[in-house]
Amino acid sequence: MANIKAAQVKELRDKTGVGMMDAKKALVETDGDMEAAVDYLREKGVSKAAKKADRIAAEGLANIYIEDNVAAIAEINSETDFVSKNDKFQNLVKGITKTVAQNKPSSVEEAQKLDMNGETIEDTITEATTTIGEKITFRRFAVVDKTDKDVFGDYEHMGGRITVLTVLEGSDEEVARNVAMHVAAINPKYITREDVAQEERDHELSVLTEQAINEGKPANIVEKMVQGRLNKWLAEVSLVDQPYVKNPDLTVGEYLKENNASIKSFIRYEVGEGIEKRSEDFAAEVQSQLENK
Repeated sequence: MANIKAAQVKELRDKTGVGMMDAKKALVETDGDMEAAVDYLREKGVSKAAKKADRIAAEGLANIYIEDNVAAIAEINSETDFVSKNDKFQNLVKGITKTVAQNKPSSVEEAQKLDMNGETIEDTITEATTTIGEKITFRRFAVVDKTDKDVFGDYEHMGGRITVLTVLEGSDEEVARNVAMHVAAINPKYITREDVAQEERDHELSVLTEQAINEGKPANIVEKMVQGRLNKWLAEVSLVDQPYVKNPDLTVGEYLKENNASIKSFIRYEVGEGIEKRSEDFAAEVQSQLENK
């Protein structure tokens, strides 16, 4: 059996985009012959995943896994919304989120190397890409710890298109989940207005001032008007100042106070946010795939 070196494995991975274990196995099976190893992977169907590497994966699901005082939220992307309804994909998302919660990696790169049911997450994703037929990517995650006095709240909208994890001090899981539901619906940027960075405040103040001037308002009332609009904007982006979605007569802060609770943190994942999605004629895409078969 040929002595396979790490450099050879890396070269084959760079050529094909497959996982480390698949690359090593191919080289072992072909006695280190690089071209034969590429053919081996093609024959096995593994390198199909590499052909999908330049596609845009902006659909998918976000998921939450909670175990005692640890919770994880993760987003796994696919190319189309159809795949998010696939049982294999859904189980993959749940498995990755659970593995992340139980191991607490510090980065996606580190998480990719974690063992999940006897394979690394990276290799499991490569296999799923081949089986499902779409590019699948592990985009992001967060791991959150709490104390015994805190409660987690989790809410998944549309099966995981928007997913929110909250941590409340005091109260109970129902209140924490209600706040998570509010965050999913209204999408606040901060917990309180004090959390807004001065640089962002200054930028908003500059924009509002220019707006007031362009409206032809007298100079002596511009400053007062702008401060009023700035306060309104701060209330709109701050969770505790927003009208509570299930009872607009209360702010979220007032709802929390009624339930002897305070919010410590929230994380909101909306699948595909920030990813430039391709715009294509779906019928043309299907026709293209049929022609290439």
